Amino acid sequence: MKIVLLGSGNVATNLAKALKANDEDVIQVYSPNVDHAKSLADLIGAEGINDLSDVEQDADLYIISVKDDAIESVAKSLKNVTGLVVHTSGTTDINILSSQVKQAGVFYPLQTFSKDKEVSFENVPLCIEANGEIQLSVLKNLAAKMSSEVYGLNGEKRKVLHLAAVFACNFPNHLYALANKILSQNGLDFDIIRPLIAETADKVMSNLPENVQTGPAIRADESTLSKHLSMLSDMPELQNIYQTLSNSIKLTLK
Repeated sequence: MKIVLLGSGNVATNLAKALKANDEDVIQVYSPNVDHAKSLADLIGAEGINDLSDVEQDADLYIISVKDDAIESVAKSLKNVTGLVVHTSGTTDINILSSQVKQAGVFYPLQTFSKDKEVSFENVPLCIEANGEIQLSVLKNLAAKMSSEVYGLNGEKRKVLHLAAVFACNFPNHLYALANKILSQNGLDFDIIRPLIAETADKVMSNLPENVQTGPAIRADESTLSKHLSMLSDMPELQNIYQTLSNSIKLTLK
């Protein structure tokens, strides 16, 4: 299958490598920044371009992997292509594409990606949607080559999944950053809590998170909660976060 990849960011980079590893023929990589386009294209033996008018018109699949607010403008440039056009967004409706092209779909990988850390797609949930059964079959076959976790989800379900992912991934990572701030301001290294983070994450791989919650809030240990809040008196933003999350945990006791 001839594929054009439109984007060169974290998702596009990992997706390009996964497609190449599964012997898919990515023929072009587009980015407004030609250096970014060529850098990724060189990794997978494709052509790097920075002008949408240079996109091949007869590819089988066009994967738009750009910021959500840029998806529609990229899709408009693909009105005359004959192949299937998909985006990789968790929150953007398929209608953004189907209003511009004949064959539209979604190919959303539920994972956090970085350019400098390659992710195996074998167990990455791939959530697919299309505006026709033939198009859905194409995406299902491609997804099945790449991952053992393939889900057909409509737009509303996908949006719910993305929202949950923000709570499960983005917010905890921010809390790690805040923990590091507290540690570093007191002469402690983040490495000391890495085993704690690993054990906490490991527990929820075989248990529901509410069943393995620990800490002063779930124990209703008001003395410790009060001490922690006092320690954060010079950091009101963190103090508010601590109080809000502790109150939320306490609600599970009722």
